[in-house]
Amino acid sequence: MCNRELLMDYILECIREMAPKDVEIKKESDLINDLGLESVQVMNLLMMLEDKLDISIPMNILLNVRTPEQLLETLFSYLESTNGSV
Repeated sequence: MCNRELLMDYILECIREMAPKDVEIKKESDLINDLGLESVQVMNLLMMLEDKLDISIPMNILLNVRTPEQLLETLFSYLESTNGSV
């Protein structure tokens, strides 16, 4: 079972390591436009999440993900559809 709050904390922690230091990071911040992440950094974030959760994240589920909050919800939906309850 995976805790939403802990996973969001982990997502935000990973983003803090990648984003410019003067940027305020919120759950609803746009990863690219607000936080200044480049596509390579977004891919690194996904790899970190794959390692943390011990899963493979299909790229097609992430097409409309723009914010950390959307990323969390998309991951939980994916985990529920593949594993049942999370």
